[in-house]
Amino acid sequence: MAAFLYRMGRLAFRRRWTVALVWAAVLAAVGLAGMTAPEAEEEPFSMPGIESQEAFELMEDRFPGAAADGATARVVFVAPNGEKVTASENKEAVEAAIAELGDGTQVASTVDPYESGAVSEDGSTAYTTVTYKVDAAGLTDASRSHLDESLEHARDLGLTVEAGGDAMEDMGGPSGTAEAIGISVAAVVLLITFGSLAAAGLPLLTALIGVGISLFAITALAGPLGLADTTSTVAIMLGLAVGIDYALFIVSRYREERAKGRTPEEAVALATGTAGSAVVFAGLTVVIALAGLSVVGIPMLTEMGLGAAGAVVVGVLIALTLVPAFLGFWPNAILDRKDRKDRKARRAGGTPRGTRKVNGGTRWASFVLRRPLPVLLAAVAGLGALALPMTDLQLGMPGDEAMSTETTQRRAYDALAEGFGPGFNGPLTVVVDARDADDPKAAAETVSGRIGGTEGVVSVSPAQFNESGDTAVFSVVPTTAPTGQETKDLVNTIRGDRPGIESEAGATFEVTGTTAMNIDVSEKVQSALVPYLLVVVGLAVILLLVVFRSILVPLKAAAGFLLSVLAALGAVVVVFQQGHGADLLGVETTGPIMSLMPIFLVGIVFGLAMDYEVFLVSRMREAYVHGERPAQAVTSGFQHSARVVVAAALIMIAVFSGFIGDSDAMIKMIGFGLASAVLLDAFVVRMAIVPAVLALLGERAWWLPKWLDRILPRVDVEGEALTRPAGPEAEPAEKDLART
Repeated sequence: MAAFLYRMGRLAFRRRWTVALVWAAVLAAVGLAGMTAPEAEEEPFSMPGIESQEAFELMEDRFPGAAADGATARVVFVAPNGEKVTASENKEAVEAAIAELGDGTQVASTVDPYESGAVSEDGSTAYTTVTYKVDAAGLTDASRSHLDESLEHARDLGLTVEAGGDAMEDMGGPSGTAEAIGISVAAVVLLITFGSLAAAGLPLLTALIGVGISLFAITALAGPLGLADTTSTVAIMLGLAVGIDYALFIVSRYREERAKGRTPEEAVALATGTAGSAVVFAGLTVVIALAGLSVVGIPMLTEMGLGAAGAVVVGVLIALTLVPAFLGFWPNAILDRKDRKDRKARRAGGTPRGTRKVNGGTRWASFVLRRPLPVLLAAVAGLGALALPMTDLQLGMPGDEAMSTETTQRRAYDALAEGFGPGFNGPLTVVVDARDADDPKAAAETVSGRIGGTEGVVSVSPAQFNESGDTAVFSVVPTTAPTGQETKDLVNTIRGDRPGIESEAGATFEVTGTTAMNIDVSEKVQSALVPYLLVVVGLAVILLLVVFRSILVPLKAAAGFLLSVLAALGAVVVVFQQGHGADLLGVETTGPIMSLMPIFLVGIVFGLAMDYEVFLVSRMREAYVHGERPAQAVTSGFQHSARVVVAAALIMIAVFSGFIGDSDAMIKMIGFGLASAVLLDAFVVRMAIVPAVLALLGERAWWLPKWLDRILPRVDVEGEALTRPAGPEAEPAEKDLART
């Protein structure tokens, strides 16, 4: 591996114009494809294999043309100053507003609240549901403007008017604000780390090129594949973070080799052969973790994982080819002032610096090596304390109740809860399949009556039949809020009573609706988490076994990851569920953690955690293979890698933190969770637990059974094949290259 990448880096250096032009052509081609691609028609969220999804599909099949997946806007009218919406003047205003709402070109239907009984008992509140012929992604700007104007006209008549529903969702893509924040902070970190504008700018430039290619490619594929906006957002998030980090490690190793007196070409080749090997395997662990999300069976999660994995692959390829090419364009501008002075000293007959002096990394490593057990216990105890809130984890899908009170969606949610009860915002939908019933109407009434008599049910709407008269749909309003545990218990109770109800009615039924869908999604994700962990962690441990040729190092890496991800999830629970510090992040309402969050966080954090493991421990392994004692090898690894790993972690934290300001609750939560996980993993697990464990293990850390050593492939990540005396003209021996 090291020798192959050595030759690749040297070739990219020599053919730098060709490499740069090839990447420019790729960027132009995918850019043209992305800009000319038809607008994507986003597919509705689906979850194969759960009851609520099957019921939804049954509704689409039995009620053709009813636009079961059409966008909806629930418009809420509240009378002013304690008046009633049934008063003649207010009633006229409501009916006028409903008439105007129904004039939209894409509107399928509106409901008169006075005829449907959609008026609260105290008469203060009424609502109507506007149903559209297309889904939310298919709504035109004209339809959205018409909806907004109709609401304003109703407000002008003296009513308090708010609206919720998916028709009110912002369908725009990434705003660019989060990316700009992340890039700005990354630029500062790189400038401080390298002390050179060129060295700081090169990782940013190559990362932006990689993100541009990934984003345009996803945009081009969004139409044919029906990709969601979150696919591109997550791809940008990860592509930018790993793109900067991977280039950072190549550039850092290049500067290190130049400081030893290598020529630019030789330094590029060595940097690509050594640091590039770590980049390849770090990237592979990230790709495994992200692509592994497809085993969960959630289409949206699969799209997000594969899209982000593609962005990581692009980042790896650019780090191995375009970064060496750019180093060829600016071989000396990348160096800091001290390196340039050393070059002048060498030319004047002076003495070069050679290896770096004692730095912060070596001092920290020495501290941990002197006190490995206290450091290990303190780090594990701290992460364990942060992970404790995980025991209170509640999963769900935050809706309008999690939005800011400044939004009309949140105000509509609160108005409905106040006027009709907390359960009104999360009604259950029951689909009765009465094809085999002697009397479909009687069967539907039996099901409706039995469910309506269940404890925790406020009301049941009249059943509506399809044209064939063999399928009925009715709504069930719980007494509790959509995200409450009592509502989940109610759904389980209704489903648990199914055998007796179906036997009595002579028909089958299924429970669906947004609330039931969220409950089913949460349960499926929880059941998939352990198998996912086994697959991803198992594959990564095998990969690290090949890389480090050790039994205990991969196991230690996996254990450290579990500590950091559990602690990060605990931090998410503290802020987004328990509300501690929520105001600082703009989280106005706390509630259940997004159902997809744990498994998505596990997937991404595992890959990123292995990044730091590979970058840091590979330098220790390299020193150990080249003859240093275990404790000395730990110090050498920190001497060369600690500063760069810290810089890489700070960059990732900055990139992810930028997404905390996103208006999308899911993106905000993901950004906070990832930033917390990287902080804990890089600075606690990799900087404290890793050296402490290696110090305690000593020689045993690198133990590998002889029989396993014989069958494992040799990838030479530590660059043993490239061992040679330092000097400007040094070249790896041909026999070493052939051996690898």
